[in-house]
Amino acid sequence: MLLGLLTLLAGIGQRTIWAPSETVTASLPADAAAAPLTVIDQKLRTQHDGTVKINIQGDGNFVLASGRPDDVSAWVGQTAHNTITGVSEDGKSLQVDHADGEGTAPNPAGSDLWASNENASGELEYTWTPPADGDWSLLLASDGTKPAPATVSMTFPNDTSTPWAVPLMVLGGLLIVGGIVLALLSARRKNGKGDGEGDSGYARRARARNAKSQNQAPSSSSSKVTMIAAGVAAAVLSGSGTAAQAASPSPQPSSSASSPAKEATGSPVLLDAQFRRILEQVSSATDAGDAAKDASKLAGRVGGPELEVRTQNYKIRSQVGSYEPRMPVRSTKLLTTVVTSGRDWPRSVLAVTQGEGNVVPQILTLVQQSPRENYKLMETTPLQPGTTFPNISRGGTETMAASAKSGLLYSGEEAMSGLADRLTSADSPFKDKLVEGASSPYIADTLSYQAEVVKAGENGNFSFTHKVVPESTVVFRTSDGGALVLGRINFGFEGTPKAAGDKLSIGDDAAALAGGKETSTGMVLSFAESMAVYVPPAGSTDPMKLVAATRGLVGASFK
Repeated sequence: MLLGLLTLLAGIGQRTIWAPSETVTASLPADAAAAPLTVIDQKLRTQHDGTVKINIQGDGNFVLASGRPDDVSAWVGQTAHNTITGVSEDGKSLQVDHADGEGTAPNPAGSDLWASNENASGELEYTWTPPADGDWSLLLASDGTKPAPATVSMTFPNDTSTPWAVPLMVLGGLLIVGGIVLALLSARRKNGKGDGEGDSGYARRARARNAKSQNQAPSSSSSKVTMIAAGVAAAVLSGSGTAAQAASPSPQPSSSASSPAKEATGSPVLLDAQFRRILEQVSSATDAGDAAKDASKLAGRVGGPELEVRTQNYKIRSQVGSYEPRMPVRSTKLLTTVVTSGRDWPRSVLAVTQGEGNVVPQILTLVQQSPRENYKLMETTPLQPGTTFPNISRGGTETMAASAKSGLLYSGEEAMSGLADRLTSADSPFKDKLVEGASSPYIADTLSYQAEVVKAGENGNFSFTHKVVPESTVVFRTSDGGALVLGRINFGFEGTPKAAGDKLSIGDDAAALAGGKETSTGMVLSFAESMAVYVPPAGSTDPMKLVAATRGLVGASFK
């Protein structure tokens, strides 16, 4: 009974005084090397079931950003950094790898790479929740020039299971019951010894021999039970102290942020929330520039052809009040997005919006040139009236090299070259290979305008060219196996007087850029055409289709 009571108490102790802690906390070692950046490896989030909490203390402001492991590695680049890779064997310290490198980095706060970032001052309590499926690492920094906060601790859920508790309590109860039974049996045997005192000596000796033989068996049985129970109890009691600490995190293999993690194929480079945040910033920047007619307000979020077109548009509008502004860039109404699943740079994404001031939906092409640069609006291309935007998976799609023709009727290069030839010549070989809708006469109007200028040019000789800008071409695979090709074509318009003394005149818009309205030596006008063409999959008998198009005057000069 005493042994049973001890065993029962051992089982209860497993659930009370020896119960494991619900959490375990590990801290960054005090002697960790200083570095401007600290990476927290994604393995630490999944090391235990449940939510991981992080406490960070630092001097002044700092940022904790969440991004895909390969994006974090790409942003860190060659900068010196620490990587928290795991937890020590005793569960008390965080394991850290240090990588030497450049002493400073840009401030990572606000980078488009991050699915989220927390800005804090002094202290941050952070619950590590992944923004989406897949692997996510964290990047900790002050401002990129000062050392990252060095006081970091992580609290993990602990294994609070006590597998011996119930068995010990059951065993203890059985031993107590067994002890009671043995005590009752012993009492009955003692009472039986007083019977038959008048019997003969022979009978008394016979009962004595019988009792001796019967008493030996119970004694042997109870001894065995006692030894087994004692052994189990001793083992459990000696192991109960370690059971309370059995949930300490085990060390993990070391890794460094300088070795980019491989992402699963098909993972889009932007989440919906990231895309909307970027789009809002782009829209705000263009609104500010358009309102002030100040291109400097565009620089952070607009680049390439769109920056050039809007800069010249502002210059013309400052002198010609009637000149039409560019279509506004809206973050709403967001009709669809197209996001690449390719992890290399540059990265291109599309948004189709139709907000206030957008007569038709507008394709916005945004490009991120490198990890530490933000996405910039490179082109705005209104859909042609009556045209349907091709179906492209919103979960991420393939981007193709402009020269690639795999599975396509034409490569991106061939599509843009065909369009340029189609716009230049009414008898282009691509006349029947690249068409537009009946209510979308961009090609027809361009050819008609060029023919009319030549016909009406009594005092001048005129020529027109349409040349592809190869580096601007981006290709997205569509759901049907075809592709959407977007890019820029430079539209050149040259005029030379036919005879000495003849003069050519240009419109007020071109005059604002050329510095005058008439010339006797010749003139050159330049337009940027933003275009989008749908290319059918290989084997199709359908022609390519012009999906979106617009042009903007970007240059005017006299020869």
